[in-house]
Amino acid sequence: MSQSLATAGTYLVQTLFGLYLLAILLRFLLQIARADFYNPICQMIVKITNPALRPLRRVIPGLGGLDVSALVLGLIIQTIGILLILMLHGYGLPNILLVLGWSLTGMLALVLNIYFFTLIAVIILSWVAPQTRHPAAMLIFQLVEPVMRPMRRIIPSLGGLDLSPIFIFIAINLIKILVIGNLTQILSIPQGLMLGL
Repeated sequence: MSQSLATAGTYLVQTLFGLYLLAILLRFLLQIARADFYNPICQMIVKITNPALRPLRRVIPGLGGLDVSALVLGLIIQTIGILLILMLHGYGLPNILLVLGWSLTGMLALVLNIYFFTLIAVIILSWVAPQTRHPAAMLIFQLVEPVMRPMRRIIPSLGGLDLSPIFIFIAINLIKILVIGNLTQILSIPQGLMLGL
């Protein structure tokens, strides 16, 4: 297979699998955040992910209110995406435990990216449209609230200015450097392979 075809195939796999993995992880995170299930965007995410999640739920029970089947599905999607990309570039199948380690690292990185960009959206919305009732804005606020609430208890607002996002950004970047960076080196994750990295 020519290099340009392999690159195009990699782009398609990363885009399509990445979008589906994003939907799965958003569903998991929105369940943790106890977001409004009747929000139209929530409904769209549920419709997209339900066909694959329903069979897994019959086999994998929830754990303490967490939808473990969504995490397993995310791991499966990430793993299949990695294997397809390796095949497109003509590599043999690596150790499956190694691929699972790559997949978990990519999923963690994607969760951190979700919170990073959601926090940016929250900051922009708080300046531009603080009283908006748009479904997307409401969902964004609901998604980050479980992360921001504990930080607000530690760091009170100064004159109406909420500084908690700054410290959450610092925490996200530290996790990326100390955890994701070290896992990438330890597991020898190839550049451009992971969905989320």
